[in-house]
Amino acid sequence: MKLYALSACCLLLAAWQPVRAQAISEEEVSRIIHVLAADSMEGRATYSAGIEKASLFIEDEFKKAGLAPLPGLADYRQAFATVGRRIRPLDSALQEEGARFLHNVVGMIPGSSRPEEYVIFSGHYDHIGIQQPEAEDSIANGADDDASGITAVILLANYFKQHPPARSIIFAAFTGEEIGGFGSRYFSQQLAPEKIVAMFNIEMIGKESKFGRNSAFITGYERSDFGAILQKNLESSSFRFHPDPYPEQRLFYRSDNATLARLGVPAHTISTTQIDKDTLYHSVNDEVESLDMKNIADIIEAIALSARSIVGGEDAPARIAKEEK
Repeated sequence: MKLYALSACCLLLAAWQPVRAQAISEEEVSRIIHVLAADSMEGRATYSAGIEKASLFIEDEFKKAGLAPLPGLADYRQAFATVGRRIRPLDSALQEEGARFLHNVVGMIPGSSRPEEYVIFSGHYDHIGIQQPEAEDSIANGADDDASGITAVILLANYFKQHPPARSIIFAAFTGEEIGGFGSRYFSQQLAPEKIVAMFNIEMIGKESKFGRNSAFITGYERSDFGAILQKNLESSSFRFHPDPYPEQRLFYRSDNATLARLGVPAHTISTTQIDKDTLYHSVNDEVESLDMKNIADIIEAIALSARSIVGGEDAPARIAKEEK
C-alpha cells in the first residue's frame, strides 16, 4: 500500500510539473500575416505602392522589436537601384537612364561576445502583385509566399531580443526575389562572406510539409552540416528537419539563400511547401485562409530553438563549396 501511494504521488507530481510556455504566439503569427497579405498591400509587387506599404509595416515591427540599423545605415532601409537586370549603388545610379529604386528592410542585434560574426534570418517581402482576375479576385496576396517567411523573421527578431545572442544577428526582409533576387544580390555585396556564419532563409512555411506536422525541410541539406546542427539542438523535441524532398525543383537555387551560398556561406532555405502539388502557388488564391497558424508558430519556435548553438557561438556549420564564376 505504501509503495502504491508513493507511486501515485510521484505521478501526480509529474503531472503538476510546469509545461514550457510557447515562445511564439499563434495570435501574433496571425496578426502579422493578415497585415502583410491584406488586399491593401495589392500583392506587394516590386516597385509598387503596395510593397512600400509592406515595407513601412516591417520597419515599424523592427522598431518595436528594438533592432538596431546595420552599421553605416541611418535606418532599416538598405537602398539600391536597378538598371535593367543590373544592380547599382544609389550614388552611381542617380544619373543613369532607366534607374529604378528599391530597398531591403534590415535590422540587427549586435552580438555580446562575437559581434563581428553574423547569423542571418531572412525572407522576401515582395510578391507578384495584380494578376488576371479569377472569380473577381485579381490580387495575388502571397500569404504563404512569403508573408509566412517575413512573419517568421519579425517574430524571431522579437525572440532573440529577449534571448541575446553571442554572435550578431541580422534580420533581413529582401525585395525583388520574384523578379531576379535583386535584394539578396545587393545584400550579399555589403558584407564579407567569411564573416557570415550561417543564413536561415525562410520561405513558404504556411502549411504542413509532406512529412506532416512538426517538420520542415532544408534545401541543400547535403551541402553542409547546418541541418545536423539544427537537429542536434532539437534532440529533446519531436520536431524534425528533413532534406529537400524535391531535388528536381532545384529549390536551393530558387530563393534568396543562393547568392550567399555561391560565396561559400552555409546559406539554406527552410520550407514546408509541397511545391509539386501546391495549386495556390503564384495565384490569387494564396490567401491567409489557406494557412495553418498553429503549424507556422510551431515551425518558427523550432527554428528559434534549433539556432541556439549557432547564434550562441558554440557551433559553426561547415562552409559550402564556392562556385567558380
